Amino acid sequence: MQILVNLNLDSLLDTFVSLTAAFVLGGMIGLERQYRQRTAGLRTNVLVAVGAAMFVDMANRLQGHEGAVHVIAYVVSGIGFLGAGAIMREDGNVRGLNTAATLWGSACVGAAAGADLILEAVLAALFVLAANTLLRPVVNKINRKPLDVESVEVTNILYVIAEKAHQKTVMAQLEEALEQGNYPTRSLNLHAFGQDEIEIEATLASTSVDGDELDLLVQRLQSLGAVRQAFWSPSTAE
Repeated sequence: MQILVNLNLDSLLDTFVSLTAAFVLGGMIGLERQYRQRTAGLRTNVLVAVGAAMFVDMANRLQGHEGAVHVIAYVVSGIGFLGAGAIMREDGNVRGLNTAATLWGSACVGAAAGADLILEAVLAALFVLAANTLLRPVVNKINRKPLDVESVEVTNILYVIAEKAHQKTVMAQLEEALEQGNYPTRSLNLHAFGQDEIEIEATLASTSVDGDELDLLVQRLQSLGAVRQAFWSPSTAE
């Protein structure tokens, strides 16, 4: 039987080490993504890393280093289809690019583990984690810096509908929440909204918005007693 011919305990141990390394390292990357509640979390990153490792390990076993190189090339191009599914365009904003890039990184880690480059896989995983953690404060600081230009490509507007009798209180609470969240505003306008309500329109600096964090800010505003409704909307109007 062919299964007995292919049975090789040394090779099986090598495969076990490769898959274990891919599982652990992919899990490290996935834990950070799961903690931030991203689309591709713990299981997705582990599966991508283990799958890439298994494909490369099989090619390495059956066809040697040349076969492994060919499979790695297919992994690089094939993971692009999975990453594309994580990218979404919503009203002028593109979301999921970092998730797609992380999946690409997990595939790279798995491919290195499958090719028996365990230390290289560890280094790759550490750099992917560093990009998603250590660089986050830098990105947030840059993104929240107000722009000096008057015309911008994307404008993000926060709307708050509140009771007219409490407009000063709500305005103060809104300004405090934006200041605590470090969201600079280009303008803050007040409009009548029916007979008993007002609409506060806060236009934010175009690069200052993190969608997930702003969603949490909206939830906090909605919990205020005088606030009837709160939401934010991006616009591509110049």
